[in-house]
Amino acid sequence: MRVLLSSIPQHGHLLPLLPLARALRAQGDEVAFMSGAGVAPVLNAEDIPLFAAGPMPDVLGEEAFRRTGDNPFVHPTPQAGAAFFVDARIDLGGDEALAAGRSFQPDLVIRERLDYLGPLVAADRGVPLATLAFGPEPPPALLDFFDAQAQAAHAARNLSTPTDTWFLDTCPPSLQVDGWQRPAGWHALRPEPHRDNGATAPLPTGSPRPRVLVTYGTWFNTPEKMSPMLRELSNADVDIVATLGLASDPSQYDVDPSRVTFVPFMALDTLLDGVEVVLTHGGAGTTLGSMARGIPMVVTPAGADNFLNGAQVAAAGAGIVLQPDEATPTAVAEAVRTVLAEFRYREAAASVAKEIAAMPTPAEVAAELRSAVK
Repeated sequence: MRVLLSSIPQHGHLLPLLPLARALRAQGDEVAFMSGAGVAPVLNAEDIPLFAAGPMPDVLGEEAFRRTGDNPFVHPTPQAGAAFFVDARIDLGGDEALAAGRSFQPDLVIRERLDYLGPLVAADRGVPLATLAFGPEPPPALLDFFDAQAQAAHAARNLSTPTDTWFLDTCPPSLQVDGWQRPAGWHALRPEPHRDNGATAPLPTGSPRPRVLVTYGTWFNTPEKMSPMLRELSNADVDIVATLGLASDPSQYDVDPSRVTFVPFMALDTLLDGVEVVLTHGGAGTTLGSMARGIPMVVTPAGADNFLNGAQVAAAGAGIVLQPDEATPTAVAEAVRTVLAEFRYREAAASVAKEIAAMPTPAEVAAELRSAVK
């Protein structure tokens, strides 16, 4: 079976697809990705081929602003979001996507929930489409608006709009929004914290203090944002490990280097070892990865799906969420102390972890997909 996986060219969208891609390849299927050229280093490390299609997020953001007058990263209106994820991406990457599909000739296309090039290929090739959802389901009105824009883009190319044959849901029940109804083709898929091939980090060892992981992903981890929080957290009796993301350098952070261990961008699977609290923006990958390990969280949402993820973690009792106007350095440090001190947060996180452990593994889902497609 030949499987094409398609994603927005951002780590938070691409990485949730990797466990399933590995499982498909392990059972003998031929796997390739379709995304922006800038994600090539991630896929090269996995020895997975990439069909480059569409621009990177900076270009998509500029185009969305040009079309709507709203910056999708600062003022994510539905119109700006649709321009970023749907209209601009199909307009600027649709031809490359169709060429990729005709070259690879997949038997199955799997896309992450906000990718709209994968469905274009599935429609053109007449093959089944699976959607992988990561985290709680966004507001239906927003997704309906995006889907309507995609339908118009398909019609402009004389293509139908495919429906999902499978909806692969990585969100455990405790984190899903109230009242959500499972769509046709629903199938649970166990989320896994991202791992890579052998990367290690110089993490603290032998300390009696609890370890706090501070990670704001690859998009929201600016020194200006993180330095005040790290300075205040340094006053607590904890060991701090902070991720640098993709671009920043430890020297850019105004903190006592003896109190903070900075690590480069690396797999969350490694970083979570020995951690007792995760302080984060609430990206889906970090949220589900931490919950899979039963580690409680302090979430200070920064954008995108962060607010929804943080709200669901708090509703499950597995952490504390502080909104932007609440997330002062003092309040953040106090929230970390509270989560460390009160066992109920770890108990709730452990309950979510049990739910995740009961979900079908990527290998089990891969086998079912192969059986259904073949």
